[in-house]
Amino acid sequence: MAMMNQEVEQEEIITLQDSSNSTIKIDFYNVKKAALILRALNHKLRQQLLKLIEEEKKITVTEIYVRLKLEQSVASQHLAILRKAGIVATQRDGKFIYYLVNHKRIEEINKFVTELVG
Repeated sequence: MAMMNQEVEQEEIITLQDSSNSTIKIDFYNVKKAALILRALNHKLRQQLLKLIEEEKKITVTEIYVRLKLEQSVASQHLAILRKAGIVATQRDGKFIYYLVNHKRIEEINKFVTELVG
C-alpha cells in the first residue's frame, strides 16, 4: 500500500521549463492539501465556529453546538475539518476536551494567502 501511495505522489508532480530553461516542479499533492486548508477557512459556518472559539478562548463542543444552535454531529464534523487543517487545537482537561484557535497556524495561512494574492 505504501508503494501505491508513492506512485500516486510521483504521478502528481510535473516539471515545467520556462524560456530561460529554469525548471519549476509542481507537486499537485501539496496543492490539494493547501486547497483543503483554504477550503476549511472559506466556509461561513466554520468562520462562525472560529469566531466563537476566539471569543471564548477555549470552549467545548457541547458549548459550541448549544450556542450556535447546531446538531452535535454538524458541529463535530466542522470542528474536525478545522482540526485537520490545524486551524484549531484541542486541550483535554479531565473529561472535557476544549477547542482553541491555533493562532500560529492562522498567521501562517494568512501570510501564504497574502503572498499568493499580493
